[in-house]
Amino acid sequence: MPFRQSVRLGQYLMKQKLAHRDKYPLLVELEPLFACNLKCVGCGKIQEPAGMLKQRMPVEQAVAAIEECGAPMVSIAGGEPLMHPQVHEIVQELLARKKIVFLCTNALLMAKHIDKFTPHRDFAWMVHVDGMKERHDASVSHEGGFEMAIDAIKLAQSRGFRVMTNTTVFNSDSPQDVIDVLDYLNDEIKVDNMQIAPGYAYWKAPDQEGFLGVEETRELFAKAFGEGRRKKWRLNHSPLFLDFLEGKVDYECTPWAIPSYSLKGWQRPCYLLDDGYVSTYQELIEDTDWDAFGRGKDERCANCMAHCGYEPTAVIATTSSLRETIRAAVA
Repeated sequence: MPFRQSVRLGQYLMKQKLAHRDKYPLLVELEPLFACNLKCVGCGKIQEPAGMLKQRMPVEQAVAAIEECGAPMVSIAGGEPLMHPQVHEIVQELLARKKIVFLCTNALLMAKHIDKFTPHRDFAWMVHVDGMKERHDASVSHEGGFEMAIDAIKLAQSRGFRVMTNTTVFNSDSPQDVIDVLDYLNDEIKVDNMQIAPGYAYWKAPDQEGFLGVEETRELFAKAFGEGRRKKWRLNHSPLFLDFLEGKVDYECTPWAIPSYSLKGWQRPCYLLDDGYVSTYQELIEDTDWDAFGRGKDERCANCMAHCGYEPTAVIATTSSLRETIRAAVA
């Protein structure tokens, strides 16, 4: 992250520690709609009923949810956020409240809507790129999707926006596939930062055979990150989370740190599991049995190594150690 944003996050974490809070949000996954213009093989979001897919969250509702929980960062996802006619207003309102905002998109509509947005030091596009052309197009089930994503990234860069990418890895990916796409995005396209994580086994996803197990994930990332490549890439992850992906350390999930808010309310217990919804963030924190979730506790969590559960654990572990804080600062 930019140094200024890292300092703000560090100040926020220190404030929580001084207040003796043991559960607090780092980032909210805000889903102002479920509708999407793609049918990705690893995602089940568009399996929602037709009536739900037509709904769009009012700007006031989205902003109120973020203000209620107090998280310093917001990732606007979906569905495809650019299908929401007022998503740019949501972004503007959150930036006005000094939130760090990421807009996650498959980029098919970026060229059409980019003029509604203005570059801001706390705003970044997060473009979904699941691999090089053949791999990406197969993942999103859309021929030409890769070229449209790359063209949109270049357009946003030319307009002065910060641009990041998010790459999801499946068992059909080899270490070389990971290396190729990260080299390309890092060295040729020169995006500001990249995120990468193994796909979570959504129970509604069209492809149920493509998800990685824990040992497969560790082996894949250990090979992809080898020979100094990990230090070269501008990865938007803490060093300890990358250690976790490689199997160098293990953590328990911290599902309360990246809560999800959608048209249905606050999702229990996390962005990936669906055990019901509550109307307020306080209800989510106080009325959820957090100890019941995670690997070894809930079979649905058995193969999960997703960043929404484990990156917060790594961040908290980093800020609790002077050695790891320094390591993160110089990484």
